Amino acid sequence: MAEGLLKEGIVAGRLPPEAYAENFGDLHPPLDHHEALVESDRCYFCYDAPCMQACPTTIDIPMFIRQIGNGNPLGAAKTIFDQNILGGMCARVCPTETLCEEACVREAAEGKPVQIGRLQRYATDTAMARNRQFYERPAPTGRKIAVVGAGPAGLACAHRLAMHGHDVVVFEVREKSGGLNEYGIAAYKTVDGFAQAEVDYVTAIGGIRIENGKALGRDFSLADLTAEYDAVFLGAGLGGVNALRAEGEDADGVANAVDFIETLRQADDLAALPVGRRVVVIGGGMTAIDAAVQSKLLGAEEVTICYRRGQEHMNASDYEQDLAAANGVAIRHWLQPKKVIAEGGRVAAIELEYTALRDGRLAGTGEMLRIEADQVFKAIGQSFDAAPLNGSGNSIAMENGKIRVDAEGRTSLAKVWAGGDCVADGREDLTVSAVAAGRDAAESIHRALSA
Repeated sequence: MAEGLLKEGIVAGRLPPEAYAENFGDLHPPLDHHEALVESDRCYFCYDAPCMQACPTTIDIPMFIRQIGNGNPLGAAKTIFDQNILGGMCARVCPTETLCEEACVREAAEGKPVQIGRLQRYATDTAMARNRQFYERPAPTGRKIAVVGAGPAGLACAHRLAMHGHDVVVFEVREKSGGLNEYGIAAYKTVDGFAQAEVDYVTAIGGIRIENGKALGRDFSLADLTAEYDAVFLGAGLGGVNALRAEGEDADGVANAVDFIETLRQADDLAALPVGRRVVVIGGGMTAIDAAVQSKLLGAEEVTICYRRGQEHMNASDYEQDLAAANGVAIRHWLQPKKVIAEGGRVAAIELEYTALRDGRLAGTGEMLRIEADQVFKAIGQSFDAAPLNGSGNSIAMENGKIRVDAEGRTSLAKVWAGGDCVADGREDLTVSAVAAGRDAAESIHRALSA
């Protein structure tokens, strides 16, 4: 093992074969029946339910916890799915520590909230394991809706439309459906192919057809969709990756963190994935944490996250930052990349400048730091690629680089709604927020088609 770690450069097989399964096991093992009953008994069933108010999909949390406590996990699952059909994935990846669990009265009183996320997983896993479907699709309405993107927003929208009897065709550019849930989340957060199992569960209602390998702007235009379908929902994700704007960032060994995470998620053999001995990740969000932790779990000896502002400014939650630290990742603040130093065309180090706030604005101090590295990951945000929307006739209104929508998800174009990461609606870029946006847009579409 030690010899593997000492290999310079970006190489595979840094750890013994058996270490990978252990390192990438389930981050939060599921509760068993007894554990779920004990944990449900901790809930106060607050009349004002601050946990429910903190949930972007407004799941009736006290209700489903009470149902678990009464020995009715299927009833609990239905309570969850009524508001969030992707409740199983959200139970695994939601930052519950900053949402429902942070609002839990037990957190305020004892510093130990009810484990809402794990209880939600217990209920939804029970229903999915038994393939228990709670919704029967009504007689077809004859209306047909196109959904662009089979990610959380698109799937949630498609399912809710199918619940109303509409036919839905989902166009997904990738080979697999699921979007961020399939390609963009750390492998240890969603194991055993759960993302695809959830897609199958969602589409089992009927009336939903997914066409993979179909891209807006390449295989069809927005004008094509509006001419053929009664309504269109745009649920595309973020395709562009922001640049470091540092000298030498094109050197071999500099990569996008999102691409690294995607490759890892789709790998059949983790031992075959190459990783550097010394890895530096630039960024302060969830993607940066996921890339850094997984680099360490693959066998990187030194992993450092560098963020241009302070700890309190990081988008990653305190829990995620603690998770990184627990896995041996160093997090350094007030540093911005200035130059990637290459030797023979390959990354050898990165030079960063210390930063500070001056009159409320971030500024470089002129003091520099050099960190040895053979691999650098960029995790400083993604952007929406609006180019596929072009050529659709009337242009769609944009705001801050994303699609502008109203409170119901309607865009400036008739018959077109949008939701998820591609829109400027003020919601956080979270799976649960995308689900809420897709669900709400579907209800708006249904109202419009029923008028």
